[in-house]
Amino acid sequence: MGKSVIRNKVMEEIKLVPEYKLSEIYDFIHYFRIGLQKSKGNMEQIMKFAGCWQDMPDKVFNDLLDEIRQRRGQAFSRRRSGEASIG
Repeated sequence: MGKSVIRNKVMEEIKLVPEYKLSEIYDFIHYFRIGLQKSKGNMEQIMKFAGCWQDMPDKVFNDLLDEIRQRRGQAFSRRRSGEASIG
């Protein structure tokens, strides 16, 4: 389905919404659009960071992984039993 077809369908649906509900629709669309704009900026920052370990030597990377495992083990061992369980 093309972009203009979807846009037309959305507009047709909006025309069928009662007048007293339009402010809720507007708020949803507005904040959804603002969220998309913000996430686009965040995505660019994330992608810059994503490749930063690409040239890391294997030994340094493996040492980092070992340290992460150790710290997580320490952090989770301090939790009360059952606190982190999934229900």
